[in-house]
Amino acid sequence: MSDDDILAPRRPRSGGRSRAPFSGTEARGPIIDQDGHEIRPETLKEGFQEFRFDFGQGNPFANLTREQRIARIEAIAKLLDVAFVLPGTNIRYGIDGLIGLIPVVGDIITTAISLWLVREARALGAPWYITARMLGNVAVDGVVGIVPFAGDAFDVMFRANMRNVRLLRRWLDKQPRM
Repeated sequence: MSDDDILAPRRPRSGGRSRAPFSGTEARGPIIDQDGHEIRPETLKEGFQEFRFDFGQGNPFANLTREQRIARIEAIAKLLDVAFVLPGTNIRYGIDGLIGLIPVVGDIITTAISLWLVREARALGAPWYITARMLGNVAVDGVVGIVPFAGDAFDVMFRANMRNVRLLRRWLDKQPRM
């Protein structure tokens, strides 16, 4: 699978309409909380009224459907690894390579974001062997990325987050649809 396959929009499996991620009004599928547990829609309205930040339609902290969580993981991975093209070449890089230019601190920041993506995959139900491989990719990226300049070049070529999204996507595609 090439990066162009990953960057191309996914077509729905059924003959249904395609919808934009984070649309909010046409959410389908179960609502998953931050711990990966399914929330029944009827329980959202009753009981305690908690404090909420109002970010409008795109609240990144709201309870999202499974599809919206997957879209968020893919979008962040693309931003980290393949968001830009080096002019005059076909080499793609992301903010992981740019932030990684800041010695030590940049690599700690991007490794923390990558670990958050692994945590999100686990919340989606990814089994231990998938998350172990994902953690291995993050570890290799983080350790080699600490080396000045050579580590940043490795970050651009290794693309740990895109590898992790591919692992997660392959596992999700094998799961039965409800």
